[in-house]
Amino acid sequence: MRHARRTLLATGATLALAAGVLVGTATTSQAATQQACDIYAAGGAPCVAAHSTTRALYAAYNGPLYQVRRASDNATANIGLLAVGGYANAAAQDSFCSGTSCVITVIYDQSGKGNNLTQALKGQWPGPAAGGNDNLANATAAPVTVGGHKAYGVYVAPGTGYRNNNTSGIATGDAAEGMYAVLDGTHYNGGCCFDYGNAETTGNDDGNGTMEAIYFGNSKGWGWGSGNGPWVMADLENGLFSGVNAGYNANDPTVNNRFLTAIVKGGANQWAIRSGNAQSGALSTSYSGVRPNVSGYNPMKKQGAIILGIGGDNSNSSAGTFYEGVMTSGYPSDATENAVQANITAAGYADSSSGTGPIAPGSRISLQATTSCCNSDYIRHDDADTKVVISPVDASSSATVKADSTWIVRAGLANSACVSFESANNSGQYLRHSGFQIYLNANDNSSQFAQDATFCPQTGQNGQGYSFRSVNYPDKYLRHYNYTLDAASNGGSNTWDSTTFWTDDTSWLVAQPWG
Repeated sequence: MRHARRTLLATGATLALAAGVLVGTATTSQAATQQACDIYAAGGAPCVAAHSTTRALYAAYNGPLYQVRRASDNATANIGLLAVGGYANAAAQDSFCSGTSCVITVIYDQSGKGNNLTQALKGQWPGPAAGGNDNLANATAAPVTVGGHKAYGVYVAPGTGYRNNNTSGIATGDAAEGMYAVLDGTHYNGGCCFDYGNAETTGNDDGNGTMEAIYFGNSKGWGWGSGNGPWVMADLENGLFSGVNAGYNANDPTVNNRFLTAIVKGGANQWAIRSGNAQSGALSTSYSGVRPNVSGYNPMKKQGAIILGIGGDNSNSSAGTFYEGVMTSGYPSDATENAVQANITAAGYADSSSGTGPIAPGSRISLQATTSCCNSDYIRHDDADTKVVISPVDASSSATVKADSTWIVRAGLANSACVSFESANNSGQYLRHSGFQIYLNANDNSSQFAQDATFCPQTGQNGQGYSFRSVNYPDKYLRHYNYTLDAASNGGSNTWDSTTFWTDDTSWLVAQPWG
């Protein structure tokens, strides 16, 4: 039997940054003369909310984009720009969050109206966080590049949500408005509801027509389009609409561009859905016409809250990734939106250059611990039960032990940008968490299994190798503790959430396969 886990070591004092410090403010000008909100203003439909964690949405904007909070000491920092009107200073976040994890606490409104997005509080549907509130997004879960610069999106796992119920300038009643969002078109599910836009100020379902928001996903509970989805639809409360009819509308296509521009706009007895590839090309119109032929949506009864990642009643079982989006006062013309689309494609969204490297799908690997106690140990499954452990493996180990320590990397079952680990000698069985402990289980093809078996690789928490973040619990990573494998946060209620050696225990070297 292996020795029990070593006792807590003393740690040095750390210097905490003051809450709210702005990190990475702009210092130089940028050549861009117009950004998205400048274009909307010129078109007569000015932005009244402008949110992005990747770039400025006004050419003259030089304030913070978002705020992060780190787990090690709960200090916060505002993440700013590399230049006025430019791109996020992701290096400032990386420095501030080094050696620990961070969540996004505020997404600032660049319009000057103070319509910031913060943690969604308990609504008609409770969230998983304390008090029934929703979770906050892991700040490093959605790395991308924009214009060649590293940036991070807002990764919404089920249970994550942002909201502002006390807004200024957002459309109410039947007033006209427009909105767009740039999203990850490959990250979605059928849960309700991955929305960005106008919602109830009460946090409750207040009836038909009390919302007007962009929805993205493959839910068929209310409406759907052609193909298998996902679709851009409008959440108008008690209905996801893909056109004038409830249910199926053939003209709303399946869209799954890696980076997706999604648009919904509405006014007096008129509304539209538009979408396009956020990396290139023009917008297409899926629907433009009168309000749905269902009672309660004409006239509209919009209340003017703003939501991200949830439904108006705090339905929070959805998944998606948000990079930027705005809401306008007035009904934007197609020509204005076409110009905004050109601005978005010129911004240069691309996948993070770090990629998955040697853990590309299809490769056979073994995963080696980096903690000093255990750096000859590898992740393996024990045929005696379904739990996953770490144990020593070397050239003299049996063929069975070597095979049990070998994994085939698959594209993430729940998110193809991440990975899943299939046993090399138990085909169809994957590492998955249940009760935040890691098991080897057969894939039952359920959405829940796919989420539990998907992990997103990032640079190792201790600077070595990789750390693997749970796709549906973004504050939890694959960790060894007492020689078993768990999904652990850096501090928490479970024994394996201990902060001692957390960065080492969650960092793994990708080694040549033993089997």
